Amino acid sequence: MTSPATAKLAAVSSRQSHPHLARVGAAARWTLAALACLWLALCTAVGPLYWDEENGTLAHWNWANTAIFVVSFLIYLGIITLMVRFAAGQRILPRAIGERLRHHQQNSETSRTAADQQTSQPAKTRRTVRAIVTSTVTVLDRWITCGTNRFWKLMLVFFVGWLWVPTTLLAAFGADVRSQIREFSWAWNQWTGLKQPYIGFFSFVPMDIYPTAHYMWPSDPTYLTDQHNVVLTVFYGAIVTFARHLTGANDAGIVTLAALQTLFAVFCCAAAANRFLNRPWIGKTATDSAVPPQAGGLARFLILLFFMVCPLAVFSTISITKSPLFAFSFVWWFSVWYELVQTWHPVGTRKHPQATAIATPVHLPRHSFIAFILATSVMLISAKYAWYIIALQIVLALIADRKRWATYVVALLIPTVLIHGGISFAISSGAIIGGDPIESRGVQLQMIARVAQRNPDGISDEAKKNLAPVFNLDQMADAYSQQDADPVKSSGIQAKKVSYKWRTVTPEDMTNFNKAWFEIVKDNPIIALDALLSKCFGYFNVNDQPYVSMDYYVTSDYVQKNSTWIKDYNHDWREHIAGFTRVWGSIPVLGWPTHGNFYVVMTLLIGAAEVIRRRWPTLMTHIPLLLLMGVMITAPANNFERHMLPVAFVFGFVVLTYWRESLAERQRQSATLH
Repeated sequence: MTSPATAKLAAVSSRQSHPHLARVGAAARWTLAALACLWLALCTAVGPLYWDEENGTLAHWNWANTAIFVVSFLIYLGIITLMVRFAAGQRILPRAIGERLRHHQQNSETSRTAADQQTSQPAKTRRTVRAIVTSTVTVLDRWITCGTNRFWKLMLVFFVGWLWVPTTLLAAFGADVRSQIREFSWAWNQWTGLKQPYIGFFSFVPMDIYPTAHYMWPSDPTYLTDQHNVVLTVFYGAIVTFARHLTGANDAGIVTLAALQTLFAVFCCAAAANRFLNRPWIGKTATDSAVPPQAGGLARFLILLFFMVCPLAVFSTISITKSPLFAFSFVWWFSVWYELVQTWHPVGTRKHPQATAIATPVHLPRHSFIAFILATSVMLISAKYAWYIIALQIVLALIADRKRWATYVVALLIPTVLIHGGISFAISSGAIIGGDPIESRGVQLQMIARVAQRNPDGISDEAKKNLAPVFNLDQMADAYSQQDADPVKSSGIQAKKVSYKWRTVTPEDMTNFNKAWFEIVKDNPIIALDALLSKCFGYFNVNDQPYVSMDYYVTSDYVQKNSTWIKDYNHDWREHIAGFTRVWGSIPVLGWPTHGNFYVVMTLLIGAAEVIRRRWPTLMTHIPLLLLMGVMITAPANNFERHMLPVAFVFGFVVLTYWRESLAERQRQSATLH
């Protein structure tokens, strides 16, 4: 990592000695930003095409889509340009508009001063009103800041603000947690002496519901899988099984899990807010004093308002679907990275001996170090893709911050080796069943299935032969849905179509899968591209309504119809709350902040602006957000809101960081000029 002062010195020196190289670098950064805008514009322009699920295709692209594409691109590039100019302290508004506004402001101030000098009653009233408004704003700012300037105060705010959710809605869940409970129940029976051989060909066990290919099942019957992280499955299953033993139903266990997750969410969000809003290390280890050490009342109010009223955050507190748990732990983890960047000190080098050198690196405080370890561990046990994100961060951190290598080894590497390595060992030893590799081929499956549905004659005989041992193409075409790849994978138990031949497929049967897929894509490029875009465009299109929103879990049939007694507790209230959020979310523009894709789009634009401003240390800590966007593209479903929760939860902190760094950059430029 490089400090702002050192980075500025290096940048100035580089530009002076290598002006051509500097211009090439600037062009490359703007090109990267333009590519991001092109992707967002494309996802926006194809929306009207794919909203017609039966007939939508790129082949129907017309002048209207072109107009949407061009306008969207200009808007996105314009937003990036404004952010970059703001960070550089340059004029944001056009000169003519800026001068007119300044002239209008001067005239207003002159007329106001003249009016204030009058002794008439209206003038006195205006002065009184202005004084009341000013004092009220000042008092509110002071109260908000004073009420949120400590970790325990923030915990109290989050606890009180969210208390109504677990007490009136109890819990929100879908099929996943029921599958995990079922898995654990079968495993518990096995452990307690009930011999359960694998069920016959036409019956179902938990591994058949996902499904997991039978060749992956150990010869000795076992019923735990890593389809959902096995650690979480055991934890959820144990809590619910114990509750069922006491009460005779699963409901008490599920409500307990929801309450525990709410408390965890309160802790994680309060810890993150304390780091970003209060920066408690200021005056102890941080060297950046160019910006206010703490956030103002407005920033605090807006960030807390998001968490208190946005359905994404509110419903996630009680949603037992693994993604919210990952998202809250990610917020906690993300805040520790911010503390690491803020407490980094430069070390003098041969190229820049002017930089302030220190003999030893600044280590994290003990509580932050423990938080780093625990947040990493919870991420690893809640989402299987977490280890990819953490592995990349280990590499980047060891390159950028070598002095604190021990911190990254203990807090990142060791938990990854123990948890991910331990699960891998359990799979290889036959103690649990691993997730089916077909789960990672969602994009390929959607491409093949769409071609099978839209142009079956476009699949060559050789490709059909290579796919025959793995998939039934007729069933594949019948099961295809552009919004969700799960039906093509034969996931679920209701009206299951045997598209994926999980009972009979072998590893050898998969050897020609990629070859067949490539041949099908080569022969049907437009349909294949349709399949890719239609399953991911919604994540990057603010106009697209979610395929599955977070309110779904509040009023799902599993909650409202199939539970034992939860369904009778505030049944109509759940419907009312979910209905209100759906109406709010369907309002153009005003409903955008209720959906995850708004935060995904804006975060990508801020990241592009950070690239242009060369904020490499911050970008290093924001790389996980980009990786999460990659997870969205490869996820089974389009615009599935629970996949966007981590990005949405940290968005306010990302904006605050950009504002602080821009203010510090402008202050340094001003100091240099003077």
